[in-house]
Amino acid sequence: MTDSPKISGHAAAVGIGPGRLVLVVGPSGAGKDTLIGLARAACVGDHAIVFPRRVVTRQPSPSEDNEQVSPEAFRQARAHDEFAIHWEAHGHCYGVRRAIADEVRAGRTVVANVSRTVVETTRRAYLDVTVVSITAPPEVLAARLAARARGSDGRVADRLRRVVNDDAAATVDVTISNVGRAEDHARELLRAIRRA
Repeated sequence: MTDSPKISGHAAAVGIGPGRLVLVVGPSGAGKDTLIGLARAACVGDHAIVFPRRVVTRQPSPSEDNEQVSPEAFRQARAHDEFAIHWEAHGHCYGVRRAIADEVRAGRTVVANVSRTVVETTRRAYLDVTVVSITAPPEVLAARLAARARGSDGRVADRLRRVVNDDAAATVDVTISNVGRAEDHARELLRAIRRA
C-alpha cells in the first residue's frame, strides 16, 4: 500500500481553532514516539496540552502508545467518519480520532504523530499548525529499525529507501536531529509544543 492521506469532511469544512495542532513527522526509526512519550510525561497535569493515541492496524512497539485495531475495525471506523486524519503506510492503516478537533476548538494544544503526507491538507483544515520534524542519519535509522525487529513493517532496507516526494513533503517549522540524549531532544520538542 502507498500513503493515502485523508482529512475527514467535517474537519475540512471549516478552519478549526483557536487551539493548536502540533504535528510530529519523521522517518521510521527517528525516535518520534520516544520523544513524544518524554514530552507527554513532562506535561502531566497540564490540561492545555493533549497527546491523543493513534489508531493503528499493527502491533505497537514498546515505546508507542497506540490503539491497535484490526484492519476491518479500522475500515468500519473510517466509514463512520471517526477519524480527523487517517493515512496508509508500509501496509498498515493509521488514524487520529475526531476528538482532536474538539480539543483544538476548546483552545488546547494537540500533539500528534502523523505521516508527512497529511500535513499540508491538515494545515488547510486547522487554523494554527506547527510541524516538528524528527530526523536522524541513515545509519542511525537502520540500527534503530533493526533493533526494533518488527517484521510486520517489511524489510529495513525497503523502509530506508522509501522517499517522500519533496513537492508533497511537509513544510517544516522545527527540525530536531535526534542523535544525542533523548531527554535533551524531548526538551526541544517541549519548547516547540509550548512555543517557549
